[in-house]
Amino acid sequence: MATKDTFIQTVKDGYTFKGDKVKIGIGILDGNPVPEAEIFLPLKTLNRHGLIAGATGTGKTKTVQMVAEYLSDNSIPVLLMDIKGDLSGIAAAGVTNDKIKERYQLLNMDYLPQAFPTEFLTLSNETGVRLRATVSEFGPILLSKILDLNDNQAGLVAMLFKYCDDAQLPLVDLKDFTKVLQYASQEGKEALTKDYGNIATTSIGTILRKVVELQQQGADLFFGEKSFEVDDLMRIDGNGRGMVNVLRVTDMQNRPKLFSTFMLQMLDELYSSSPEAGDLDKPKLVIVIDEAHLVFEEASDALLQKIETIIKLIRSKGIGIYFCTQNPQDVPAGILSQLGLKIQHALRAFTAADRKTIKQAAENFPETDFYKTEDLLTQMGIGEAFVTLLNEKGIPTPLVHTLLCSPRSRMDILSPTELSNVVGQSKLVPKYNQTVDPVSAYEILTQKLQEAATASQTTATNTKKTDSGGILNNPFVKSAMRTASTIVAGTIVRSILGALGLGGKKK
Repeated sequence: MATKDTFIQTVKDGYTFKGDKVKIGIGILDGNPVPEAEIFLPLKTLNRHGLIAGATGTGKTKTVQMVAEYLSDNSIPVLLMDIKGDLSGIAAAGVTNDKIKERYQLLNMDYLPQAFPTEFLTLSNETGVRLRATVSEFGPILLSKILDLNDNQAGLVAMLFKYCDDAQLPLVDLKDFTKVLQYASQEGKEALTKDYGNIATTSIGTILRKVVELQQQGADLFFGEKSFEVDDLMRIDGNGRGMVNVLRVTDMQNRPKLFSTFMLQMLDELYSSSPEAGDLDKPKLVIVIDEAHLVFEEASDALLQKIETIIKLIRSKGIGIYFCTQNPQDVPAGILSQLGLKIQHALRAFTAADRKTIKQAAENFPETDFYKTEDLLTQMGIGEAFVTLLNEKGIPTPLVHTLLCSPRSRMDILSPTELSNVVGQSKLVPKYNQTVDPVSAYEILTQKLQEAATASQTTATNTKKTDSGGILNNPFVKSAMRTASTIVAGTIVRSILGALGLGGKKK
């Protein structure tokens, strides 16, 4: 039988690290907190990604808030996806109450309320710094994956991107891309076919419909100028604390396509623009994706493969990605296997499917002599969780039922006035919130078509003027033209019949 002393020693052996670390809670054994069994997060391994999961109301969002605070304290910038809108309080100091005092006495820690440096971002017209990207920055491969195109359609998109590069047609927003598609299927089809290959009108129609579907989820707000520079996510404030970037996406729940579009583009941009860093003493950036199922539920297989590849490779750039969701099974198995840190809050067993999920979740944790993992998963209280992570050697630490620290910032949202005040002090708002509509493919092609139409009209007018009163109305000229037409037509018919073996004299 496991004893308290054995438990304490096991936790100390597993959670003692050489590098910088932060305390996030203490172990619990047989329902009783054990202050000597301290649980730490090593900063060095936070680029190994992670999962924060649990049923609604178990405290996982407050765990995200608490972890973000400790990262900020240690000069690590954070990007939080705030789907439910309850993370804005990190910009204001918390308030002490009896429950918090009791918890921190058990933790043997002082509770020091404080606000954290916060930047609010938005993909839409909500209050905050506007995030945008151009169609060109997506590129043909990524755009084709987002639109879920087949190989032939993706090849057509790649060809159109090449044409736009050659013709110096900037693809800034979706109306640019739509205009190029329309031009390629109509006025410009002959010229493009000659220079770049055959253009299937049916494929263009399919791509246009896919673009409209994306636009219906608000993508026009995201595609455009000025493009957001990912380096602005990695700022440190004047006091040496990492900036907490809160992306307010409360209106994204009904627009998962747009949300996954943004996520993939941002991860791709971060990966391509960040230099190789290897194993740093602490990550350069940590991204927490709340309600992670929204990223995966409508993603195609190609899109999932792209995300999985980036997750595998981006950690070498010093960037950690953490998924927050109700059910661990929301995260595809290929990605779940890449997540080093697991903070599992309680799960609820209301159905047979729930019990199956709980059993699967328990099997994903290291074996332990201290708990019946499957049973305890349904019994943990609010602010408690199973914790296991990778130590500095990449070895999983013991599974510990943990009493977690609570956030030191406000555990409630900011009022609209408070939110506006924070955004009003932002250094990024003047940089990104001005609407820019540069001359791009839409304007250039529209002007080109107008000039062609004007030239055609001028030619028609000149021809009409030349003919008026004159030569083409002359009866002798008309008669000669009819005769010539008859001769030509007869020659053509004879040639055709001859080719078919039907011409010549009857024998």
